[in-house]
Amino acid sequence: MSGRFLRGDVMSAACPSRVVLKHITSRWGVLVLMALEGETRRFSELRRLIGGVSERMLAQTLQWLEADGLVKRVAFEVVPPHVEYSLTPLGQQGATKVRELADWVEVSFPEILQHWNSKPAS
Repeated sequence: MSGRFLRGDVMSAACPSRVVLKHITSRWGVLVLMALEGETRRFSELRRLIGGVSERMLAQTLQWLEADGLVKRVAFEVVPPHVEYSLTPLGQQGATKVRELADWVEVSFPEILQHWNSKPAS
């Protein structure tokens, strides 16, 4: 296989890695990865931590990240049902990367806000 195929070509519309990129870099994907970084959490705990996420979007995001091998889901056979989520080693790597991006956004936000405020009204 060529080196390009092994690495992927995310700039190509047909590159399958774009699906994973979408899952990881979506608003909820970033926040789920950050919330699970170094922690095991239940669904309800994640929902409380991630302000504004609907139950449906959180469930969908967790399913995507689990299918991508980034999140591990463990269901316990008890009543009421008990499910825990944690990051796989691959997910931990991804969480580190998106945390760096989120940290950069927060540190840079005052400068970004200046650009927003200097934009002429439409």
